[in-house]
Amino acid sequence: MLAALTITATLSGCGTGGSEGVTLKLVAADYGSTDANTSKKYWDGLARAYEQKTPGVKIDVTVLSWKDVDREVAAMVERGEAPDLAQIGAYADYARADKLYPVDNLVSVPTQANFLPLLRQAGEVERVQYGLPFGASTRMLFFNEDLLGKAGAEPPADWDGLREAAAKLKAKDVKYPFALPLGSEESQAETMMWLLGGGGGYRDATGTAYQIDSPANVETMTWLKEELVGAGLTGPVAPGELDRQQAFDAFVRGEVGMLNGHPTLMDTARKAGVKVGTVPLPGIDGKAKATLGVADWMMAFKENGHRKEIGAFLDFVYNDKNVLEFSDRYDLLPVTVSASDAMEADTEHAALRPFLEELAGSELYPVGETSWARVSESVKKNIGRAVAPGGNPRAVLEDIARDARAAESSAG
Repeated sequence: MLAALTITATLSGCGTGGSEGVTLKLVAADYGSTDANTSKKYWDGLARAYEQKTPGVKIDVTVLSWKDVDREVAAMVERGEAPDLAQIGAYADYARADKLYPVDNLVSVPTQANFLPLLRQAGEVERVQYGLPFGASTRMLFFNEDLLGKAGAEPPADWDGLREAAAKLKAKDVKYPFALPLGSEESQAETMMWLLGGGGGYRDATGTAYQIDSPANVETMTWLKEELVGAGLTGPVAPGELDRQQAFDAFVRGEVGMLNGHPTLMDTARKAGVKVGTVPLPGIDGKAKATLGVADWMMAFKENGHRKEIGAFLDFVYNDKNVLEFSDRYDLLPVTVSASDAMEADTEHAALRPFLEELAGSELYPVGETSWARVSESVKKNIGRAVAPGGNPRAVLEDIARDARAAESSAG
């Protein structure tokens, strides 16, 4: 694999002159689940189309699994073999190490201005954009319409309603009345959704500091521990041992009454015959103040000097046709204003309109902070203990908060 990642291009012009003989190296994450829907097919098709319209420029595509791609790109950068472009999970460490081109030095003004404002801002480090959003998603509460109907339960509008619905589902022997995945796979996402529902979050209101052990967050995790987990409403697998994919698979099998999900799950479940309903994430006293927004990132490394060629290719990548094709293929939300408007107006995408509406007011991880990777790992490692029998939500959140302070301190 590593041999295949070696930069083989013959450089000319170093991005400031002509483009004859330039090969751009792109490393991207695989959003597919099988060989039939691998992202490599998308990128190969896009690359060949661009090469036909841009003589002298070749796009060398490598697609790696999400399990490997961030680590492999980091190893390439460490060896001094950075790709020209990487489409991965985080950009901030590379930006702060001065390894990336600022976006306004790359793409045209119309391309940069077309990014959804929330996502464009999330791609900034110290008010300079380095990360180009690539594929977005948000979360809503999913429910199995048949299971709720048989239980005589209503889709919840707040936490009290959620607890009542879960209790009715349990009385009908539903295996997972509410699936609560706080295992190591993606518990930073599940946790953030609940913290937002309780009026808190990872960062304070100004977005300048972590507030992980705030009173609101402690109250949220205490409610989860006592009202859902302690009441036996979260299923036979302990939340700290339940990963997101396990929860999603159980929903597709018809074993879950309710859970927090994203558009891809909706499509998969409906294809499996599950009647899926969705409502905005409930909060402690009504709709949550925000839902979780998620975006992955494209970034351009300066190492090989192909600024001009990279920028022209990115203008092509982010035209509406290509953005919509990728979004359609993987049930993601477009990251540009014009493509989002087109999707919202298309009746074939009516099921995605609620997600599009929620995205505009969503809250993203603090991806512009280099400390976030360590904080996220601490959440994934520890949060399950907060709701376990005998667990102490306050103590667990204080442990994570200490890790956050240490991460911020080391990040400078």
